[in-house]
Amino acid sequence: MRPFSLVIAAPTVSTAMGQERNNFTLIRLLLALAVVVSHAFSVTTGEVMDEPLAGWTGFTLGEHAVNGFFAISGFLVTMSFDRRGWRDYVIARTLRIAPGLIVATLAVALLLGGAMTRLPLMDYLTSDALRRFIVATLTSFKSNIALPGVFDGNPFRFPMGTVWTLKYEVLCYVGVLALGFIGLLRFRPAAFALVAGLAVALLALDLFRPDAPKGLETALRLPLIFAFGGALYVWRNRARLSGILLLGLVLATGLAHGTFLYKALLFVTSAYGVIWLALAPVVTRRTWEPEADLSYGTYLYGWPAQQALHTLFPATAAIVLLGPSLVAALVVAALSWYGIEKPALAIKAKALGRRTIKTIEPAAP
Repeated sequence: MRPFSLVIAAPTVSTAMGQERNNFTLIRLLLALAVVVSHAFSVTTGEVMDEPLAGWTGFTLGEHAVNGFFAISGFLVTMSFDRRGWRDYVIARTLRIAPGLIVATLAVALLLGGAMTRLPLMDYLTSDALRRFIVATLTSFKSNIALPGVFDGNPFRFPMGTVWTLKYEVLCYVGVLALGFIGLLRFRPAAFALVAGLAVALLALDLFRPDAPKGLETALRLPLIFAFGGALYVWRNRARLSGILLLGLVLATGLAHGTFLYKALLFVTSAYGVIWLALAPVVTRRTWEPEADLSYGTYLYGWPAQQALHTLFPATAAIVLLGPSLVAALVVAALSWYGIEKPALAIKAKALGRRTIKTIEPAAP
């Protein structure tokens, strides 16, 4: 009974939320940097699974990082609706996601693409392919659309390879909005049922269709993790942030490797672990909170920076280009934060008639 008593003695999520400090901003930045590190392999080889962690866990470092983003987003976005109501929620989500994405898309399409295309500049700027890229990226979050004459010699031609996750992010936002409208967002049994249903669906997929397309698994994986993060908020007065429980989940996941239970356990463990790292008092007592939230910009600009560097230095090893790509992504992310995202947050605060909540504004993956 000793481990159980330690779990019960752990602080609740609600108690941890009352602390002055948390690690959300820092973790989001580390997750964004992890995505850039992960893509250092695939950008140069053209093989997504060419990464050591993929062979060990079945998922790349970038996929694990996206899982972490969705867990945090589920927690914070659910809290955002709960505290604001639907009108403020829609304004907040739109102003957090859209400005950075619009500017990133135009900057990559017009500035980076214009500088690196093999076509004459006027032919490039007046091409239908350029227009299709901008429209598809901004309306349907297409990440596999190429720009004319840009990155032709790279294994992957598309210049914004990470925006596909925004489709799932926005769908999850709509799900929160729908649950809020019908009055189920604060209903604890509904949160539990949603997580359980998605987990069972994933278990069934792994049991009966282990060769299912990756996209089908992703369509269950990301909503499950988002829903689990949201459920931790909904259950915040009862859910415990226990290191013992986290350790038990990690051990159970390791033991389940190779079985149909593995992926569902991995995703739940990852989501719980990220929220534990963000809020558990044992890890937030001496934390460092970045003044600027560079995670969204790093996530958006990391891939095009890596693509550009690989085009300029095609014979250079991935590990050599990793440092410059991280620096380039962080520099452009800082410009995005101070020039676009932070002013948009100020507009949001003015539109909502109050200041935004410090350190707990969700940024999309």
